[in-house]
Amino acid sequence: FSYLVDEGVLWFANFADQFGRPEFWQALWLSLVYTVGTVALSYAGGLALALLFVRRFAGRNVMRALLMLAWILPTVVGANVWRWLLDGSYGLLNAVLRGLGLVEGDVFWLGQPGTALVSVIAATAWSFAPFAMILLVAGLQGVPATLYEAARIDGATAWQQFRHVTLPALRPVSITVMLLVFIFAFKTFDTVYLMTRGGPGGATLTLPLYAFQEAFEFRRYDTAAVATTVMLVVPLVLSVFYFRSLREEEAA
Repeated sequence: FSYLVDEGVLWFANFADQFGRPEFWQALWLSLVYTVGTVALSYAGGLALALLFVRRFAGRNVMRALLMLAWILPTVVGANVWRWLLDGSYGLLNAVLRGLGLVEGDVFWLGQPGTALVSVIAATAWSFAPFAMILLVAGLQGVPATLYEAARIDGATAWQQFRHVTLPALRPVSITVMLLVFIFAFKTFDTVYLMTRGGPGGATLTLPLYAFQEAFEFRRYDTAAVATTVMLVVPLVLSVFYFRSLREEEAA
Protein backbone atom coordinates (compact mmCIF):
# COMPACT_ATOMS: atom_id res chain seq x y z
CA PHE A 1 0.00 0.00 0.00
CA SER A 2 2.81 2.39 0.84
CA TYR A 3 4.30 1.72 -2.60
CA LEU A 4 1.05 2.76 -4.28
CA VAL A 5 0.92 5.90 -2.17
CA ASP A 6 4.49 6.80 -3.11
CA GLU A 7 3.74 6.22 -6.79
CA GLY A 8 0.62 8.34 -6.55
CA VAL A 9 2.53 11.18 -4.90
CA LEU A 10 5.20 10.97 -7.61
CA TRP A 11 2.53 10.96 -10.31
CA PHE A 12 0.91 14.12 -8.94
CA ALA A 13 4.34 15.71 -8.49
CA ASN A 14 5.11 15.10 -12.17
CA PHE A 15 1.86 16.76 -13.20
CA ALA A 16 2.40 19.69 -10.86
CA ASP A 17 5.93 20.16 -12.19
CA GLN A 18 4.78 20.03 -15.81
CA PHE A 19 1.81 22.34 -15.28
CA GLY A 20 4.17 24.86 -13.73
CA ARG A 21 6.29 25.07 -16.88
CA PRO A 22 5.48 27.87 -19.34
CA GLU A 23 6.97 25.73 -22.13
CA PHE A 24 4.23 23.15 -21.61
CA TRP A 25 1.43 25.71 -21.78
CA GLN A 26 3.00 27.30 -24.84
CA ALA A 27 3.11 23.90 -26.57
CA LEU A 28 -0.50 23.18 -25.57
CA TRP A 29 -1.62 26.59 -26.85
CA LEU A 30 0.19 26.09 -30.16
CA SER A 31 -1.39 22.65 -30.49
CA LEU A 32 -4.85 24.10 -29.99
CA VAL A 33 -4.24 26.92 -32.49
CA TYR A 34 -2.77 24.46 -34.99
CA THR A 35 -5.63 22.00 -34.50
CA VAL A 36 -8.46 24.53 -34.66
CA GLY A 37 -6.91 26.14 -37.74
CA THR A 38 -6.57 22.75 -39.40
CA VAL A 39 -10.17 21.82 -38.56
CA ALA A 40 -11.51 25.10 -39.94
CA LEU A 41 -9.54 24.92 -43.20
CA SER A 42 -10.17 21.20 -43.68
CA TYR A 43 -13.89 21.58 -43.16
CA ALA A 44 -14.18 24.66 -45.38
CA GLY A 45 -12.15 23.03 -48.14
CA GLY A 46 -13.96 19.71 -47.78
CA LEU A 47 -17.38 21.37 -47.89
CA ALA A 48 -16.47 23.42 -50.98
CA LEU A 49 -15.25 20.28 -52.74
CA ALA A 50 -18.31 18.31 -51.61
CA LEU A 51 -20.66 20.95 -53.02
CA LEU A 52 -18.73 20.72 -56.29
CA PHE A 53 -18.58 16.94 -56.58
CA VAL A 54 -22.16 16.29 -55.51
CA ARG A 55 -23.08 17.66 -58.94
CA ARG A 56 -22.67 15.59 -62.08
CA PHE A 57 -20.17 16.78 -64.68
CA ALA A 58 -17.67 15.27 -67.07
CA GLY A 59 -14.50 14.02 -65.40
CA ARG A 60 -15.96 14.22 -61.90
CA ASN A 61 -14.72 10.80 -60.78
CA VAL A 62 -11.22 11.38 -62.17
CA MET A 63 -10.91 14.74 -60.42
CA ARG A 64 -12.16 13.28 -57.15
CA ALA A 65 -9.66 10.43 -57.38
CA LEU A 66 -6.82 12.89 -58.00
CA LEU A 67 -7.83 14.97 -55.00
CA MET A 68 -7.81 11.86 -52.83
CA LEU A 69 -4.06 11.59 -53.48
CA ALA A 70 -3.56 14.27 -50.84
CA TRP A 71 -5.14 11.94 -48.29
CA ILE A 72 -3.47 8.69 -49.32
CA LEU A 73 0.03 10.03 -50.00
CA PRO A 74 2.63 9.13 -47.35
CA THR A 75 3.15 12.02 -44.96
CA VAL A 76 6.83 12.31 -45.81
CA VAL A 77 5.93 12.89 -49.46
CA GLY A 78 3.27 15.50 -48.72
CA ALA A 79 5.49 17.35 -46.23
CA ASN A 80 8.41 17.47 -48.66
CA VAL A 81 6.13 18.72 -51.43
CA TRP A 82 5.03 21.59 -49.18
CA ARG A 83 8.62 22.30 -48.18
CA TRP A 84 9.45 22.65 -51.86
CA LEU A 85 6.43 24.88 -52.52
CA LEU A 86 7.31 27.15 -49.59
CA ASP A 87 11.07 27.20 -50.00
CA GLY A 88 12.42 30.74 -49.83
CA SER A 89 15.02 30.36 -52.57
CA TYR A 90 13.41 28.19 -55.25
CA GLY A 91 9.88 27.51 -54.03
CA LEU A 92 6.94 27.60 -56.42
CA LEU A 93 4.88 29.93 -54.23
CA ASN A 94 7.57 32.63 -54.25
CA ALA A 95 7.99 32.26 -58.00
CA VAL A 96 4.25 32.77 -58.57
CA LEU A 97 4.04 35.73 -56.18
CA ARG A 98 7.11 37.38 -57.72
CA GLY A 99 5.62 36.87 -61.16
CA LEU A 100 2.46 38.65 -60.01
CA GLY A 101 4.50 41.43 -58.43
CA LEU A 102 3.12 40.72 -54.95
CA VAL A 103 6.50 40.10 -53.29
CA GLU A 104 10.07 41.11 -53.89
CA GLY A 105 13.06 38.92 -53.11
CA ASP A 106 12.91 35.68 -51.19
CA VAL A 107 10.27 35.02 -48.53
CA PHE A 108 11.17 32.17 -46.18
CA TRP A 109 7.71 31.01 -45.18
CA LEU A 110 8.94 28.22 -42.91
CA GLY A 111 11.74 30.32 -41.41
CA GLN A 112 9.63 33.14 -39.97
CA PRO A 113 7.56 32.73 -36.77
CA GLY A 114 4.68 34.69 -38.25
CA THR A 115 4.22 32.40 -41.25
CA ALA A 116 5.61 29.03 -40.13
CA LEU A 117 2.56 27.99 -38.11
CA VAL A 118 0.17 29.13 -40.85
CA SER A 119 2.20 27.10 -43.35
CA VAL A 120 2.03 23.84 -41.40
CA ILE A 121 -1.70 24.41 -40.80
CA ALA A 122 -2.23 24.79 -44.54
CA ALA A 123 -0.19 21.68 -45.29
CA THR A 124 -2.10 19.59 -42.76
CA ALA A 125 -5.49 20.90 -43.88
CA TRP A 126 -4.57 20.08 -47.49
CA SER A 127 -4.14 16.43 -46.54
CA PHE A 128 -7.33 16.22 -44.43
CA ALA A 129 -9.68 18.13 -46.77
CA PRO A 130 -10.28 15.15 -49.12
CA PHE A 131 -11.25 13.01 -46.11
CA ALA A 132 -13.73 15.69 -45.03
CA MET A 133 -15.00 15.89 -48.62
CA ILE A 134 -15.88 12.18 -48.78
CA LEU A 135 -17.92 12.32 -45.57
CA LEU A 136 -19.65 15.56 -46.53
CA VAL A 137 -20.52 14.26 -50.01
CA ALA A 138 -22.25 11.32 -48.33
CA GLY A 139 -24.09 13.76 -46.09
CA LEU A 140 -25.18 15.94 -49.01
CA GLN A 141 -26.49 12.93 -50.90
CA GLY A 142 -28.68 12.14 -47.91
CA VAL A 143 -30.44 15.53 -47.89
CA PRO A 144 -33.98 15.08 -49.33
CA ALA A 145 -34.48 16.91 -52.62
CA THR A 146 -37.98 17.89 -51.45
CA LEU A 147 -36.43 20.31 -48.95
CA TYR A 148 -34.75 22.25 -51.74
CA GLU A 149 -37.92 22.17 -53.85
CA ALA A 150 -39.94 23.59 -50.98
CA ALA A 151 -37.30 26.28 -50.39
CA ARG A 152 -37.33 27.29 -54.07
CA ILE A 153 -41.12 27.48 -54.07
CA ASP A 154 -40.91 29.82 -51.07
CA GLY A 155 -38.53 32.03 -53.08
CA ALA A 156 -35.30 31.17 -51.24
CA THR A 157 -32.09 32.17 -52.96
CA ALA A 158 -29.15 29.79 -53.40
CA TRP A 159 -27.43 31.29 -50.34
CA GLN A 160 -30.62 30.96 -48.26
CA GLN A 161 -31.00 27.34 -49.33
CA PHE A 162 -27.41 26.67 -48.32
CA ARG A 163 -27.79 28.45 -44.98
CA HIS A 164 -31.22 27.17 -43.94
CA VAL A 165 -31.36 23.75 -45.63
CA THR A 166 -27.88 22.41 -46.39
CA LEU A 167 -26.01 23.41 -43.24
CA PRO A 168 -28.71 22.24 -40.76
CA ALA A 169 -29.08 18.94 -42.62
CA LEU A 170 -25.31 18.44 -42.53
CA ARG A 171 -24.99 19.17 -38.80
CA PRO A 172 -24.50 15.54 -37.63
CA VAL A 173 -21.98 14.82 -40.40
CA SER A 174 -20.23 18.17 -39.84
CA ILE A 175 -19.77 17.44 -36.12
CA THR A 176 -18.35 14.02 -36.98
CA VAL A 177 -15.94 15.49 -39.53
CA MET A 178 -14.76 18.20 -37.16
CA LEU A 179 -14.25 15.76 -34.28
CA LEU A 180 -12.28 13.28 -36.39
CA VAL A 181 -10.10 15.95 -37.95
CA PHE A 182 -9.53 17.48 -34.51
CA ILE A 183 -8.35 14.13 -33.13
CA PHE A 184 -6.11 13.49 -36.16
CA ALA A 185 -4.63 17.00 -36.12
CA PHE A 186 -4.14 17.25 -32.36
CA LYS A 187 -1.86 14.22 -32.36
CA THR A 188 -0.12 15.03 -35.65
CA PHE A 189 3.63 14.82 -35.29
CA ASP A 190 5.17 13.88 -38.63
CA THR A 191 3.97 16.77 -40.81
CA VAL A 192 5.15 19.47 -38.38
CA TYR A 193 8.40 17.66 -37.60
CA LEU A 194 9.29 17.14 -41.26
CA MET A 195 8.49 20.73 -42.23
CA THR A 196 9.87 22.78 -39.33
CA ARG A 197 11.05 20.46 -36.49
CA GLY A 198 9.20 22.81 -34.15
CA GLY A 199 11.00 25.96 -35.29
CA PRO A 200 11.75 28.67 -35.87
CA GLY A 201 12.31 29.51 -32.23
CA GLY A 202 9.60 27.14 -31.06
CA ALA A 203 6.92 28.82 -33.20
CA THR A 204 5.58 25.41 -34.29
CA LEU A 205 6.55 23.34 -31.23
CA THR A 206 3.19 21.65 -30.73
CA LEU A 207 2.46 19.21 -27.91
CA PRO A 208 3.48 16.04 -29.82
CA LEU A 209 6.84 17.63 -30.74
CA TYR A 210 7.23 18.88 -27.18
CA ALA A 211 6.69 15.35 -25.82
CA PHE A 212 9.16 13.97 -28.37
CA GLN A 213 11.71 16.58 -27.39
CA GLU A 214 11.28 15.92 -23.68
CA ALA A 215 11.61 12.14 -24.10
CA PHE A 216 14.27 11.69 -26.77
CA GLU A 217 16.36 14.85 -26.59
CA PHE A 218 16.30 15.76 -22.89
CA ARG A 219 15.60 12.22 -21.54
CA ARG A 220 12.84 13.55 -19.28
CA TYR A 221 10.48 10.65 -19.66
CA ASP A 222 8.28 11.66 -16.73
CA THR A 223 7.39 15.05 -18.18
CA ALA A 224 6.99 13.53 -21.64
CA ALA A 225 4.49 11.08 -20.15
CA VAL A 226 2.47 13.98 -18.74
CA ALA A 227 2.37 15.67 -22.15
CA THR A 228 1.24 12.50 -23.90
CA THR A 229 -1.43 11.97 -21.23
CA VAL A 230 -2.83 15.41 -22.02
CA MET A 231 -2.77 14.44 -25.71
CA LEU A 232 -5.04 11.52 -24.78
CA VAL A 233 -7.37 13.38 -22.42
CA VAL A 234 -8.27 16.36 -24.65
CA PRO A 235 -9.67 14.30 -27.59
CA LEU A 236 -11.30 11.91 -25.11
CA VAL A 237 -13.21 14.75 -23.44
CA LEU A 238 -14.36 16.03 -26.85
CA SER A 239 -15.51 12.52 -27.78
CA VAL A 240 -17.62 12.30 -24.61
CA PHE A 241 -19.37 15.58 -25.46
CA TYR A 242 -19.84 14.39 -29.05
CA PHE A 243 -21.57 11.13 -28.12
CA ARG A 244 -23.69 12.95 -25.53
CA SER A 245 -24.88 15.41 -28.18
CA LEU A 246 -25.69 12.52 -30.51
CA ARG A 247 -27.84 10.87 -27.83
CA GLU A 248 -29.65 14.16 -27.21
CA GLU A 249 -30.37 14.55 -30.95
CA GLU A 250 -31.66 10.97 -31.19
CA ALA A 251 -33.86 11.50 -28.13
CA ALA A 252 -35.27 14.69 -29.62
